[in-house]
Amino acid sequence: MIARLKQWLGAERAPTDPAGHTRVLMICTGNICRSPTAEGVLRAKLQRAGLTGVQVDSAGTQGYHTAEPPDPRAVRAAAARGYDLSRLKARPMRPEDWDGFHWLLAMDRGHLDWLRKRAPAPAALDRVGLLMPLAGRLAGVDEVPDPYYGGPEGFEHVLDLVEAACDGVVARLQAGQGLVGPGR
Repeated sequence: MIARLKQWLGAERAPTDPAGHTRVLMICTGNICRSPTAEGVLRAKLQRAGLTGVQVDSAGTQGYHTAEPPDPRAVRAAAARGYDLSRLKARPMRPEDWDGFHWLLAMDRGHLDWLRKRAPAPAALDRVGLLMPLAGRLAGVDEVPDPYYGGPEGFEHVLDLVEAACDGVVARLQAGQGLVGPGR
């Protein structure tokens, strides 16, 4: 999988991982609702698919909640569907994440714009994109809305969207395809 990834990206642009893993970073604002949900869902789906060469993490554009666990509502909603977010801790995105992750998937256009403005080089933009376009069965939905200020139904909606998108991520990784960039 890593060889196909390097071929698709161009070896000079592919981040390095000493263990040869493909690395995916999910991004939202505070890293307590959407991106940890996406991290937990993708990890579970990768495990079920037998894709052991993929590592997933999440981060926020801001450090408001650094070292805090995900929002309890996100943890409860995810647990009800069999996803464990309980061990995750919020963190802000760090400059070194650009070198450590092959794919940086934003939850909404604001996060995508934030990432684009901070890309260390033009080639890094080929590794940045929105998560939702990977959910083929939900054509036309391109953002995961922030459930923070709403009720439990918002967290359920986030899970519906993220599950569909993560199915698309798994399918593309199984096929050795890129997740974002010029090849998509």
